[in-house]
Parts: sequence; C-alpha cells; structure tokens
Amino acid sequence: MKTNWYNSRIIKVLTHAAVWAIVLSLPYLLDTHHGMGPRRNNRFDQGFFYLNFVTSVLWIAPFYLNAYWLTPAYFNRRRYLPYIAMLVLLFAILMGIHFTFFRFVFDLPHFSLKGATWFLLPPYILVVAVSATFRVVSDKLEADQLAKERHEENLKTELSFLRSQINPHFIFNILNNLVALEQMKSPELGPTILKLSALMQYMLYETDEERVSLAKEVEYLQSYIDLQKQRFGDKVPVSVSLEAAPGFYEIEPMLLIPFVENAFKHGVGMIDHPAISIELAVRDKVLHFSVRNRYNQASGEVKDKGSGIGLGNVKRRLKLLYGNQHVLAINRSNGWFEVTLQLNLH
Repeated sequence: MKTNWYNSRIIKVLTHAAVWAIVLSLPYLLDTHHGMGPRRNNRFDQGFFYLNFVTSVLWIAPFYLNAYWLTPAYFNRRRYLPYIAMLVLLFAILMGIHFTFFRFVFDLPHFSLKGATWFLLPPYILVVAVSATFRVVSDKLEADQLAKERHEENLKTELSFLRSQINPHFIFNILNNLVALEQMKSPELGPTILKLSALMQYMLYETDEERVSLAKEVEYLQSYIDLQKQRFGDKVPVSVSLEAAPGFYEIEPMLLIPFVENAFKHGVGMIDHPAISIELAVRDKVLHFSVRNRYNQASGEVKDKGSGIGLGNVKRRLKLLYGNQHVLAINRSNGWFEVTLQLNLH
C-alpha cells in the first residue's frame, strides 16, 4: 500500500529532531540575560551551564525508552509494578550519569543527592508522562489508520463481488436476445453481435475502474436499450430520453443498468398493454434517473430463481458508495412499477 509522504520514516525522524532542537534551545532563547552562550564570571558558572545542557539532552533517552519499550511492554499489558520499578531504575541511572558529569567531568563542588533529586524528578516525571501520552496517541492513530484500510479493502472486495453478480445476469439476458433474433432469422443478428461485442469490451476493460465517465455509462445504457428494442420490436413501446450532460461527470460503472434490466424482465410477457419509459437528465450536478414499466398485478409478482439480483445488488452498491448522497424510491401504483433515483454526481 502506498505510504503518504508525511508518514515516511525520514519525515518522522526529521520532525522529532526539529522538536527536540526547539525544546532544548527554548530555555536559552528565553534567557534574555545570558543568551545562548555560557557568559559566566567564573569556571563554576560555566560548568553549571554545560551541566544543565547535558542534563537536558539526557531526557531524550527516557522519552524514547518509555515510549517504545516500557509503555508497550509493561504498562499496556497492565504490568504496573514492573513498569514502576523500571522507571525508578531508569531515574537512578540518570542520577548516576548526572553525578558523574557533576563531580568528575565539570568538577563542581557541593553535590547534594537530595537537591539533585528534587531538581531532576519533576522534569523526569513530565518527560515520562509526555512520552506515555505520545505512545498512546500514536497507537490510537495507527489503529484508526489500520481500521480505515481494512474497511476500504473490505469495501473494495464487497463491491467487486457485487459487480461480478451483475455481469453473469446481464450476459444471460443478452444471450436470450441473440437466441430470439436467430429464431426470427432477423437481419439484425450481425449488427446485434457487433453491438454486443462493444458492450462486452466496455464491461471487461472499463468497469474495472472505480468510476467511469457518465457519458460512457449513458452510451452503454443506450446500446443495451437498443438491443432490447430489436428483440421486442413493436410489441413493447419503449420511450427513451437520455439527455447528454454538459461537463464531465463520473459515476460507478454499471450502476443504472439493473433498473433497465428489471423493466425489460418484468415489464413484458403476460401483461396487457406493456410499456416501458426510461428518462435520464442532469440538473445542478444531480443525476435524475427514472424507469417505469407496466406489470401484471394479478401475477402476485412471482419471480424465477434468477430474478431480484439486480435491484437488491444496486441498492447495496448505492448504500456503500454514495451513502446519503442519493435518494432511491421504488413505487407500485395503478399497474406501473416505477424506480426513481437522484444521485449527486462527482
């Protein structure tokens, strides 16, 4: 998976280095009397200046030891007593290092264990608290990112599965069309096969993308409708209005075809005065799509085993992809089955 530039190791290292540089230099930048340099009157003043700087640098070690070792190994596992013991041991080591620099490196007089403890303990507790907070926040952000990636991966897998359900359903319907044309010895069989070839090319090479242009999807929809009109001829009046949308918009591929498939599947057959109406228009970046077909109210909507895949599928896809950016309504009234969809376009 591609790593964002701000999550790269180099950027993290540089960020930490910059933060520590600011933290360590801040006391001296704010010291308007002495400035950055050891402007002291005697050797002891200079020694204390350098000792304070070295001690400040020492805080880097407990910060990262606590963040990357003690907190995950002890605190996160609720091993609190060993955690406290390790912190006490670490503080003792820092006290030993501080004493070594105090007495033997800078040769400063009057070392007091009590005074050094009260001097070093507050910043040590602050460093430990900040490092623990840093680790907890880092773990939370990492867990959230991992959960997001898993969700996106699951979403892609589910969408791929839903899309694969559409393709066999669509091919099954078109093959039925070709059989009907062959039985009628229609001269349209050859052009129909070529049109089907173009549709298959679209399905195989275009629909692998997350989104396609609305113009291509409308062209695909028009070709499918033309194939169905060739099959039924004048037996089923089909009213089609697919308005070309100005501008460039994108849409999830094969999102609209299940509605049209459903109309041709259940809007013909044992129906008095069958009719199908399909309308598509774009107004103010909103897609308005509707499909109406007559249906046999006396049939009780008895469907075969292969029916129902398209509409249930597209409802799920709309929910996954568009959430509250779409409005889908399905109504049955006065012998008409109507689907209307309003979709905010990208």
